[in-house]
Amino acid sequence: MKIPSIRAKVGIWVYYVSTLTYAQVKEYVKRVDSELHKSTVLREMFQRSITDNYKQIAAYITQQEERFFNSLVLAVYDGEPQWHEVRLNYGDGEEYYDIGLLELTGEEKIFPVDGQHRVEGIKKVLSESDRFDEERIPVIFIGHKNDANGVKRARRLFSALNHYAKPISKRDIIALDEDDAVAIASRELIENHPLFENERILDSKSRAIPESNKKAFTTIITFYDCNFELMRLFLESRTVKGADGRTIRGSSKAKEYIRFRPEQPELDEFIKLCVNFWNAVSSEISCVREYLASDPATEDFRNKDGGLLPFRSAALIPLVKAVIHIHKKTAASFVEALREINTLPLKISDNIWAGILWDKNNKRMLMNHQKVVELRLVHLYDSALLSNKEKRDLVAEYASATQMREEDAESSLNIELKGA
Repeated sequence: MKIPSIRAKVGIWVYYVSTLTYAQVKEYVKRVDSELHKSTVLREMFQRSITDNYKQIAAYITQQEERFFNSLVLAVYDGEPQWHEVRLNYGDGEEYYDIGLLELTGEEKIFPVDGQHRVEGIKKVLSESDRFDEERIPVIFIGHKNDANGVKRARRLFSALNHYAKPISKRDIIALDEDDAVAIASRELIENHPLFENERILDSKSRAIPESNKKAFTTIITFYDCNFELMRLFLESRTVKGADGRTIRGSSKAKEYIRFRPEQPELDEFIKLCVNFWNAVSSEISCVREYLASDPATEDFRNKDGGLLPFRSAALIPLVKAVIHIHKKTAASFVEALREINTLPLKISDNIWAGILWDKNNKRMLMNHQKVVELRLVHLYDSALLSNKEKRDLVAEYASATQMREEDAESSLNIELKGA
């Protein structure tokens, strides 16, 4: 192969930037074998690090018209690679170097230092169809010496590329992702729903709202997580299949669904579900109505004395889950469910929430008991909506959170367990 390339250097590495067709990747790029480890155990450890994610990459290639990949970093050793430099002179007296052809004899061994899953995904696609043979992926070639120092350098480069690679943040997903239906719906509401306009939603890296913020209803991360729970409800009656064609059930269903943008009518249907939910929150929860009726100000709803459940991230998500729980068990509309929830004790400093949402002694929020809060809300709404197992879970987790005996927790919650 003679591959048009650009030559450059960073640190100790001379590298060549080019492209390969998918067919060339399949033919010439091999899995790492003895290049990083001589030990069979260590080689097998490395190979096991290649997860089923390559199947999702294969699905991305076949299903996403707007697909794109960042560069594969490929180590090259053995053979006799040759660099044929081309000098360009545009007549202005300036010459351009480091452009030319990288010639590979075919005897070289090429393995991915970064991009193992992309390589395996490409190979999986080409094993099933030749439709993508001529598509090209950017590549960076680096020289690799097959000796002790060369192996150490390659291992260090592999570790650096994978260790320092930063996963895309949830904030970036919300702002930019055009496939994730939850992100798309969240942006739609942020731009068009009164509850999230102006300064009513906080751009934060976490769910928590700092004490200094006196305007935001919630954070953008919490808002996304609430809408993700609505996505789980949306998918209840829908079939979602994974990259291997198998039907996905359980908690992984929504995670797989948001990998690929749904058809517009289906996306519009999900956005409508989210709009209906937040409309109901705005109309049926009295403290939210009051908040919307004035300029953004939360001092009466979130303060040093705790405030109210909808204005605390640690409480808003379990509140959303509780409404979904009630909706699924009773077929009550969001409006009906939230209207009844509005009559429950929503003040965080109320004794009902002591030990699970509010630390009375230190006057601070408790963050780690969201399942208890969800079940407690459902129980307060209608205890008959909880199964005996859910009641047992509520008692056990409430006892653990409040450091009570389970018998005392059962009495405190006013729960009678069948067969206890």
